[in-house]
Amino acid sequence: MLTSIDRLLLIRGVPIFKELRDGFLVRLAAGMNEVAYSPGKMIFAHGQEGRSLYIIITGKVRVHIEDKDLAVLEKGSCFGEMSLFDAEPRSASVSAITNCECLVLSQQQLYDAIDETPDIAVNIIRILSRRIRSQNIMLNDLQKKLGT
Repeated sequence: MLTSIDRLLLIRGVPIFKELRDGFLVRLAAGMNEVAYSPGKMIFAHGQEGRSLYIIITGKVRVHIEDKDLAVLEKGSCFGEMSLFDAEPRSASVSAITNCECLVLSQQQLYDAIDETPDIAVNIIRILSRRIRSQNIMLNDLQKKLGT
């Protein structure tokens, strides 16, 4: 179980929350649940309804669609944020690679946080834009390789 200071330090390092006030982050972090997953445990499945964002406290997770790995994420990384905003099913599955602990932020907690501090929304937009840009570069490189 993380102390308040440990939660603050972890969340402070997550890009979404990086530029926000400590007092606000302490309150936000205090409302987040800690959840543990064993190796191989699916945290959520591709196509499943999503209403939570996860921040990795310890361990590693893989983001995947069926057997195809899309990313490996470690301590301080967040995942699951896309479905908080578009109300669409999860775009990929996430499974624990190692013993893994996460903080979980619900959609309502996030919306309340955005009402209080709109900068969170800007930070999330930046992260999503970077992910889209990275995927576009990878797709372009793949198309060049295949000659299409």
